[in-house]
Amino acid sequence: MKGIIMIIDGMADRPLEELGGKTPLEAAKTPNMDKMAELGVNGIMDSIQPGIRPGSDTAHLSILGYDPYQVYTGRGPFEAAGVGVEVMPGDIAFRCNFSTASGDGTITDRRAGRIREGTDQLAETLNTMGLEEDVQVIFKESTGHRAVLVLRGPGLSDQISDADPKHEGKKYKEVVGLDDSPQAQKTSRILNRVIKKSYQLLKEHPINMERTKKGEPPANIVLPRGAGAVPNAQPFNEKYNLKSACIAETGLIQGIAQIVGMDIIEVEGATGGVDTNLDNITNSILLNATLDYDFLLINIDGADEAGHDGNLQEKVEFIEKVDDVIGKVMELEDVYFILTADHSTPIAVMDHTGDPVPLVIKGPGVRVDAVNQFHERAAASGGLCRIRGSDIMNILLDLMNRSSKFGA
Repeated sequence: MKGIIMIIDGMADRPLEELGGKTPLEAAKTPNMDKMAELGVNGIMDSIQPGIRPGSDTAHLSILGYDPYQVYTGRGPFEAAGVGVEVMPGDIAFRCNFSTASGDGTITDRRAGRIREGTDQLAETLNTMGLEEDVQVIFKESTGHRAVLVLRGPGLSDQISDADPKHEGKKYKEVVGLDDSPQAQKTSRILNRVIKKSYQLLKEHPINMERTKKGEPPANIVLPRGAGAVPNAQPFNEKYNLKSACIAETGLIQGIAQIVGMDIIEVEGATGGVDTNLDNITNSILLNATLDYDFLLINIDGADEAGHDGNLQEKVEFIEKVDDVIGKVMELEDVYFILTADHSTPIAVMDHTGDPVPLVIKGPGVRVDAVNQFHERAAASGGLCRIRGSDIMNILLDLMNRSSKFGA
């Protein structure tokens, strides 16, 4: 038996007045998800614990059976590993946005119009940055507006603040040390110089001159956040005695999988947005599920993007498109298929919340319950009741008959 966990990033939501009190998942037409609910056992899940607002990184770590309070040092190392930067002990890594700034440092677009092309050329220019310090600066583009930054050198610390103001119309933040150590002061000083230098290098870059000519926001500054050191995590395959792989769109989730030792399966056209190529993702799942992998982790990100943008129509439409993916994956035989989200990203909040998410497990011998629709409220009456993300791998291993008995 094989196992698949498919996480529709940020799919869960809260009731909306414009939908007559329904959530986007309730309002969407999802016949395949509903069929899976009818054939499976349902419940709701707190990715970490009730009321905790999880990041996608901490939620995925928990779902994979790692305690995020023990292994999570910050988002940066996962992003860096996910885009192919070989992070080393002592490196401090950050996730970044290519953003749009005015001359006084006010951020007018945190995602630079969700830039899709030319970021490799921007990163190449940023890698020419000379700071006259004993620290190497490594930039690497990720998907869309995302990028990573690695600082490599002696005497650095991840105990520093973020530069991202989180909202448009505000100036980027000055990075400060979170403690009084010389390492934190040195790192914050260098990072502030990197941010200013990024604007100087990018404001008249040919890519941005062309974007401005087209009326598109230029990607003229880099905003680092999520500083972290490389975590020490037991390899997933060793932890569970499974051969595993990950199909994910973003560097963050690929990086988590990379750091815990999963194989990474790249998919052409997987953007991490609502424009992602779902056909290619589906074909990759179906192909790799028939190979010699015991376990696949799948992450599809568009619903989260729509939630962060507060775009209700895009979120509903994307959920309906993902439903077609679910229908095809359901046809796989001898597979325990788990469908869930990593967190809620409500349209009204435009950020992650601590609301529990729906979950369903389909496969041979599951205790099918009376639920016949897949959404937040229906799942709450299912046979799994309310669980935590850290329970999922235990449940899956038991169903796959790969768990060991506890006690005599």
